[in-house]
Amino acid sequence: MMMVRARTPEGDAATDVVLALFRANGLLIAAGHRLAEREGLTAARWQVLGAVAMAGRPLTVPQIARRMGLTRQAVQATVNQLHRDALVDTSDNLDHRRSPLITLTELGHRKYAALDRQQIAWINELSAGLKVSDLAATARLLHDLSDNLERTSKPPEGDGDDDAAT
Repeated sequence: MMMVRARTPEGDAATDVVLALFRANGLLIAAGHRLAEREGLTAARWQVLGAVAMAGRPLTVPQIARRMGLTRQAVQATVNQLHRDALVDTSDNLDHRRSPLITLTELGHRKYAALDRQQIAWINELSAGLKVSDLAATARLLHDLSDNLERTSKPPEGDGDDDAAT
């Protein structure tokens, strides 16, 4: 008979956090879709535009994927859509010829700025009444959990990235 191990108190608490995150993630994605559709975008397209805009420099698809916790394939599909819609451009990457650099076009900057203005009003309303110290502690905890996930998770076979320009 196989012995089943019980969760530690930390494991129980972490499970509660993960379950709350699943719910929050679904609600955040739905809210992101509502905000993004006002500009004719999806939450995924907004997320990729934001990764490039917030980086302040061109990024490769693998770099965007790592920053956003997404697969390269999902980001590539989104970048292709954004490129068709003239919201991003690609340019040669001297460090990795098979991984072009992604930049926002002028239209991409305008769309992102419009979404940023909407997000400011939305996030201010969402966070009203919450303590800054609680929000900061939550952000630290989520960063720590993400770091632990990255450290303990094995990447899928064949998902190696030779992108030196990280």
